[in-house]
Amino acid sequence: MTGTLITAARVLGQLRHDHRSVALILVVPCVLMGLLAWVYQDTDTALFDRIGPALLGVFPLVVMFVVTSVSTLRERRSGTLERLWTTPVTKGGFVAGYALAFGLMSVIQALVAVGFSIWGCGLDLAGPAWQLIVVAVLDAVLGTCLGLLASGFARTEFQAVQFMPAVILPQFLLCGMLVPRDQMPDVLHGISDVLPLSYAVDAMKTLATSADSGADVARDCVILGGFIVLAVIGGAATLRRRTG
Repeated sequence: MTGTLITAARVLGQLRHDHRSVALILVVPCVLMGLLAWVYQDTDTALFDRIGPALLGVFPLVVMFVVTSVSTLRERRSGTLERLWTTPVTKGGFVAGYALAFGLMSVIQALVAVGFSIWGCGLDLAGPAWQLIVVAVLDAVLGTCLGLLASGFARTEFQAVQFMPAVILPQFLLCGMLVPRDQMPDVLHGISDVLPLSYAVDAMKTLATSADSGADVARDCVILGGFIVLAVIGGAATLRRRTG
């Protein structure tokens, strides 16, 4: 537990001096939602109300994946990670510390992005806004854990970013935003069933159209939680401790 808190405090301290990463986490989702609302302002605001919540599930995952994968790789390349292994910080504590630090940033990101979308862009939501925030936070934590996992297979920051098309784009294409999942070919539908973003978008679409969304959203959140646990285990497994 101590190692988790030490890692979380260190990551938050680094972010405090990294204004570009903070802007990427907090400002970029709002800018993208603002552009989307602007695009549909004079044509089809109902379409913005349908796809806007789903994108609020995609943006946090993408942003946190990029920030975390690059940040963790810097830890590896600078030798910070090796020095940490000489302290009481364990691999699980390191991953949990990252998840905690970026989880806190995810809460702020979700509050800012959802608030801006509803009150700034006029997003009309059928379900409760707090459930939208919960799903957005889970998506961001999932992106953090996937970024930790992907960084274990990269040697440079460029390679870490290159994993984004391989990890994120297939999920984006099959999550049900472009074509409803139940209208896809059986094989693609089956693949989408094992991709976490599918459940995030399902929850967001439910919140966009149903005022009685509690049970369905809760089920999708539990599944997302399972994917997060798997990503944490995978991220910890890719961390290597130097023995000699």
